Amino acid sequence: MTCILALETATDACSVALYRNGDIQERFEPGARRQTERILPLVDELLAEAGVTLAAVDALAFGHGPGAFTGVRVATSVVQGLAFARDLPVAGVSTLAACALAAFDRYPHRSRVLAAFDARMGELYLGAYQCGPGGVVPLLADGLFDPDAVPELDGDDWLLAGSGAVYREQIAARVRLAEVDADVAPRAGAVARLALPMVAQGRTVPAEQAQPVYLRDRVVN
Repeated sequence: MTCILALETATDACSVALYRNGDIQERFEPGARRQTERILPLVDELLAEAGVTLAAVDALAFGHGPGAFTGVRVATSVVQGLAFARDLPVAGVSTLAACALAAFDRYPHRSRVLAAFDARMGELYLGAYQCGPGGVVPLLADGLFDPDAVPELDGDDWLLAGSGAVYREQIAARVRLAEVDADVAPRAGAVARLALPMVAQGRTVPAEQAQPVYLRDRVVN
């Protein structure tokens, strides 16, 4: 029996999820940008709803970025605090990968997903994934790109998902897009599912080694 508590706050949305033996319970609040004040109450509400305590959790998972600087820091600091409290292992998951899996959940006929977030300053965070019921396989490593210099990708069936769709015209000049959905957001439920094989294989870290991934040195929210 595996129980994973997952957090995701790297974009405007805020979510927490509890994975238990294939079943996922999730609390998701879109677009609020209230992660600092909402994340711990959401954790408490979810655990109470599930009828479990933190003592019953086997591992923690979090979206480690890339994303908004403040949002990524919130998830990192909260997961570190929870992990220290119970000496729990932590799995850090790409927020772009979680976005890609959330997009596949919404569009199961689109297995190739270009997950993109508006990184401000005329740039975007972007990763390309082959998605399926078992998870995602990266086809292009997460990176920070100029919208006019996105790598060209083979195929004409790509789904562009996430706030980076604000650059859809520039991206479409280099990647053949079949569908675009700017409203797809990474969710804690997807983070939990992506963390499951990491936890099972022991690819976790102790609390102090749970670190954010920014992909950029300059701070922009």
